[in-house]
Amino acid sequence: PLAIQQTISVYLIAYAAMSIVHGPLSDAIGRRSVILGGMLVFTLASVGCALATDLPTLLAFRAVQGLSAGAGQIVGRAAIRDLFHGDDAQRLMSQVAMIFGIAPAIAPLVGGWILGWAEWPVIFWFLTAFSGLLLLATWSWFPETHPPDRRVPLAMRSLVRDYVAIFLNPRFQRLAAASSFNFAGMFLYIASAPVLVMQHLHLGERDFGWLFIPTIGGMVVGAYLSGRAAGRMSGDALTRIGFVVGGIGALIHVAYAALADPFAIPWAVLPLFLTGVGVALIFPILTLAILDMYPRQRGSASSLQAFTSLVVAALVSGAMSPWLSHSTLYLALGSASLTLLGWAFWRWERNVCQRLPACPQETTAVEPADPL
Repeated sequence: PLAIQQTISVYLIAYAAMSIVHGPLSDAIGRRSVILGGMLVFTLASVGCALATDLPTLLAFRAVQGLSAGAGQIVGRAAIRDLFHGDDAQRLMSQVAMIFGIAPAIAPLVGGWILGWAEWPVIFWFLTAFSGLLLLATWSWFPETHPPDRRVPLAMRSLVRDYVAIFLNPRFQRLAAASSFNFAGMFLYIASAPVLVMQHLHLGERDFGWLFIPTIGGMVVGAYLSGRAAGRMSGDALTRIGFVVGGIGALIHVAYAALADPFAIPWAVLPLFLTGVGVALIFPILTLAILDMYPRQRGSASSLQAFTSLVVAALVSGAMSPWLSHSTLYLALGSASLTLLGWAFWRWERNVCQRLPACPQETTAVEPADPL
């Protein structure tokens, strides 16, 4: 168990560290090159993990995986905004948010299924094949969305200055916090899955679907509704609905954990469907609001948003989950508190700016700088 936790921690630390580089790098050399490079490195690192014969080697290649894994997610968001605007951007961002939202939920299902009939290296051979296919598809069909005339030179001084300016922007802080804490409310259950499924629900390692299928279903439904609502409902109204739905799910979970004896399926996991719907409704709106603040540095803005979310997720996984997962009630209260905190930051943003799409774009805080 300790070795498994180490491989996860090393991966997440490397992922978070590199997440602040992918975006600015794509602003400087283009989106396509960064995504292809990231996928190639991830594929090779997966081979290294599969062939590793000792823990230090495995940890080293897991770190390389983490360094490259975020390229598609972070740069992909910027690419969407490069190509699409308004309602079209919201529809596509909803679909992408669904994929990236269900990925951490479906991964334990696939991993548990593989471990049911094979040894752990097969998991990494599966990742090798999967990432190799994605690399081939991206090479064949993904166009460059960030032309040379819109690129920003990459330099350490300008990179640090840009990040400081973006991070200190109060509106970015509110939007990023609202998005990160709302997602963390769902991620707390994902991080606590082994304890929740095997200790509290008394199920086996192949039964993680009971926890993750409702979450995945909620993400799919929420993303579909967000895409359908584009052009028919304001971002402000859709975000409000998302927090209401997620809040209802959190309250049901708290009530069930407090009153139910024993804590059992299906009611122990069904509220996660509403949580997933809420997250999928909210995420595209807040992400587009952040990207629209910095048209020339969407990569940097996407990177910093991802880094913020990863830091919050790391705190949830490393601190809150071990502290709360011994009690289903504490776990439900922790998840509800994170959702409430996300709502509080969004409410603050709403008070400052009544309609998210109508907020002024604060692009003057960051301008291209000459390279060193």
